[in-house]
Amino acid sequence: MTAPTATLQLRVAEARQLNPLIRMLRLRAEDGRPLPGFAAGAHIRVQVSLPDGKTDWRHYSLINFATARNATNAPTDYVIAVRKEAEGRGGSRFMHEHLKEGDTLAIEAPKNDFPLHTGPGGSVLVAGGIGVTPLATMGARRRAEEAPVRMHYAGRSRDLMAFLPELQALLGDDLRVHADAEAGAPLDIDALLDGVPAGDRLYVCGPKVMLDAVLARTQARGWDHDRVHFELFTEPVAEEGDQPFEVELAQSGQRFTVPADQSILDCLIEHGCDPMFDCKRGECGVCAVPVLEGEIDHRDYVLTAREKAEGNVMQICISRAKGARLVLDI
Repeated sequence: MTAPTATLQLRVAEARQLNPLIRMLRLRAEDGRPLPGFAAGAHIRVQVSLPDGKTDWRHYSLINFATARNATNAPTDYVIAVRKEAEGRGGSRFMHEHLKEGDTLAIEAPKNDFPLHTGPGGSVLVAGGIGVTPLATMGARRRAEEAPVRMHYAGRSRDLMAFLPELQALLGDDLRVHADAEAGAPLDIDALLDGVPAGDRLYVCGPKVMLDAVLARTQARGWDHDRVHFELFTEPVAEEGDQPFEVELAQSGQRFTVPADQSILDCLIEHGCDPMFDCKRGECGVCAVPVLEGEIDHRDYVLTAREKAEGNVMQICISRAKGARLVLDI
C-alpha cells in the first residue's frame, strides 16, 4: 500500500491538445484558492478510470515555466501533460478521450522523488519525449537562480515534441533539440556526455531505452553514482522471452502464478494482498521484499550491483524470476 497522502478535488480549467499524442491539462481548485506548493521535479498522482470500470492512479510531473523564485510556492493551478499510450491499460486514454474542461479530478498533493540538488556546478537536463515535463520546471528553476543549465531534448520528430516554443524562450542557446527524423539516428549519448563539464550534474527523464543507455555510458566512464539523477517516464512492460512463474509467500504459504505480462506486485494486489509500493517503475525502493529461494531477474534502478549479485532482495514492481519459482519472505 502507499502511505496516506492528502487528496484534493480539482477542476479541469483548461484541456488543450499540444500534438496528436500529448494533451495539456490545467487544474484548479473550485474556489480558486492556492494549491500546495512544490519544487522542480515534483509530480502529482491523478485518479483515472479504466475501461474495466476500476480506478487507478497515474503519476504526472508538474510543469511551470515561470522564473520568479516563488513561482511554485503557492500556485493557483497545476499544469500537467499526458502522452496517449494506445497499448496501455487505459489511464492515458481516459485523460485524452473522456476528460473535458469543467470535470473534477481527485489528485494527491505533490511529491518529489526527482529533486534538483544544490551546490556548485551546472545542471545538464536530458529529456526524451514526454520526459521533458519535470525537466522544463528544473530549467525554469535554474534560470530563476541564475545558475548554469543546459537541456538536450530528444524525440522522434519536432511535431511530436511538446513545449518547444516555451523551452526556446526559456533557455535560448542552452537548448539543444534532437529529432530522430531529421538526424536519421537516435541521440548520440557519448557525444552528449563528452560535452558535460566535470562538475556538472546530469538529470535524465524519458523512456527506458534512453535511461538505460545514459546509465550504461556514465557507469562505463566511471561517473559517481550521485552525479546522475533520473526518473523513468514509462511503466514497465513485458519483455521478449518473459515467462509465467510461481511465487510462494513464506509467511502465509500462499502460492500464485505470475503471468508473463504482469508484475509480482500487481499479481499480489489482484489476489487481495497489501504490499508496500509507490512508483511501480523500480526507482523508489519502497516495494523491496526479501527472497528466500529462487533466482531473481533484477530490472530495478535501486539496488547496487553487489546487492543484485547477493540475490536476497528484489523490487517486486518490476523484477521477475529467472526460473520457475520464487519464495518471498512476506
